[in-house]
Order: sequence, then C-alpha cells, then structure tokens
Amino acid sequence: MLIRVDDLERIQSGAVDTAFRRWTRPTVKAGGTLTTAIGMLAIDAVDTMFAEGLSLADARRAGFDDVAGLMAWLDSGKAGTLYRIRLHYLGEDPRIGLRESADDLEAVEAALAKLDARGAWTERVLRLIESHPGRLAQLLADEMGLEKLKFKGKVRQLKALGLTESLDIGYRLSRRGEALLARRRTIASA
Repeated sequence: MLIRVDDLERIQSGAVDTAFRRWTRPTVKAGGTLTTAIGMLAIDAVDTMFAEGLSLADARRAGFDDVAGLMAWLDSGKAGTLYRIRLHYLGEDPRIGLRESADDLEAVEAALAKLDARGAWTERVLRLIESHPGRLAQLLADEMGLEKLKFKGKVRQLKALGLTESLDIGYRLSRRGEALLARRRTIASA
C-alpha cells in the first residue's frame, strides 16, 4: 500500500487515521503492519465499503475536506472494491537500528544462508551494492541478469536484515552490511 509522504506525516501526527483504496483484493490486513518512509504503521481494520456509504467524517479522517474530494481522488485511481483502512503510527522503522548495529553477525549469516538455500545470491548483491552505491536499480538488476522488480525484492530482503539502505537513487551498504562483508573478508583471508 503506497501512501504519499504528506499523508504519512499527517498519520504520524494523528491528524489522519483512515485511508481508502480500491483493490481487487486488499494488500494489507487488520492486525498487520506497514513499513513506510516515516516508520511503521499499524493496520487496525480493513473494511469493504460502498461509495454511497461514505460520510463527511470518513472523508475528514482520511484528510479530505469533503466526500466529493475523496471520491474525485478515488475515481482517479484503479477500479476495484472500495476498502476503508484504519491505521495509526506505530513507531520508527526497526531496520534503522539494525543498520547501525554490527552485533550478532552470526544470526545475520544464518538468515543469509536461508535466503541462499535455493540458489546463492546474497553475497553477489551485497558486493554489487558495495561497488556501486547510488547506482540505478535497473543497472544493478541488468548486471545481475534479473528483472528490476525481482532484484528490488532481493534488496528488500537484505534491507529487512539491516544490511542495506535505500537512497534517492539506488542503494548503499549500511554499517551492518559493511561489517558483515569485512568479517567475511577476514575469514576468507585467514
């Protein structure tokens, strides 16, 4: 579920606690979380709605002045079933703390081994990002011989372990990612 940065800031401040989307099927579920540019959001409820049932209170909780504004925004997007998502700001993205920590690299190695179980790729992606920080994802994907979306999915898995950081363009290794590769180099040279 994509949310614009200005809407995220209003969710973080508590001014907005509702979002509306048209989907063929929901991409979030009640009780789940969503990692965003401002941190973690908690998904409190996901309910199907009929456009005729939208109220002024619904529109305002979603940051719109009126129902007409909400409907105009919804009509400019995808077709599908209308969903009302209740959410709130949960806190900072936990990956930020991981990125700065070089602790427990054995657990990271174990997690990487699981990712590599069906074909080794993690070290190659880490070394590629290390060699080319800030390079377009498409160029990195081409170098790996992967489609861009598949490559980005792999980077997200590394990011979840605190090993990489997204930049405006491309990626870079986090402190943790650098420490992991340095550890591997030390072990390899011993």
